[in-house]
Amino acid sequence: MDMPTIQTEDVHSRAAADALLGAASDGRASEVAALLKRGVPVDVSDGQGNTPLLLATAHDRVEVARVLLAAGADVNRQNRIHDSAYLLAGASGRLEILRLTLANGADLRSTNRYGGTALIPACERGHVEVVETLLEAGVDPDHVNRLGWTGLLEAILLSDGGPRHQAVVQRLIDAGANLDLADNDGVTPLQHARQRNQTTIARMLEAAGAH
Repeated sequence: MDMPTIQTEDVHSRAAADALLGAASDGRASEVAALLKRGVPVDVSDGQGNTPLLLATAHDRVEVARVLLAAGADVNRQNRIHDSAYLLAGASGRLEILRLTLANGADLRSTNRYGGTALIPACERGHVEVVETLLEAGVDPDHVNRLGWTGLLEAILLSDGGPRHQAVVQRLIDAGANLDLADNDGVTPLQHARQRNQTTIARMLEAAGAH
C-alpha cells in the first residue's frame, strides 16, 4: 500500500494523525516508523482517546508496538473508557505486548473503568501466562475493584471453573493471595466455588487452607 502524501508542515494535522492511527491498527510497522520519522507525534489519539499504541495492542500488532515504544509511546495513557496499552494488554491476553509495556514503565497500580488492576480481568478470562507475568511483576493479588471483587473472586464468579481458571487459581494461591477475602456480601471464594459446583477449585482452596 502506498504511503499517504503528508507534507512536512502537516505532521501535526488530523490527516497525519489518522494515517498513523490507521497504520498502527493495521499492523503496518514500516509505515508507522516512516510517519514517526516525519515528526508525527507518537501519542496522537482518535475521538475515543485511542493512541497508536492502544490500537496496536487491541489488534495484537507486536512489531508496531515495538516501533512505537522505541519512539517513546506512553504505555499508561488512557482512553475515554480508561484503557491503557498496559491495562488492555493484560485484559486481552496480549502477552508479548504486555511484556513490552512492563519493560517500558507500566504503572502496576493503574486501574481500569471498574477500578481493577490488569490482573483482575486476566484472572476472569483465564489468561494463565498473563496472570503469571503480572504476579511476577508485582501486581497486588488482593486488589479489590469497585464491584468488590478480587482476581480470585472473578476467576470463580465469572468462569465455569474449567482447567484454565483452575490454573489461574493455583497461580494466585502460589502468589500468596488472601484466599478468604470475601465479596461485598461477605461470601468467600471457597463458598462461591462450592455454590457454583466448581469442585476442583473448591478442593484446591481447601487444600490451601481457605475457609
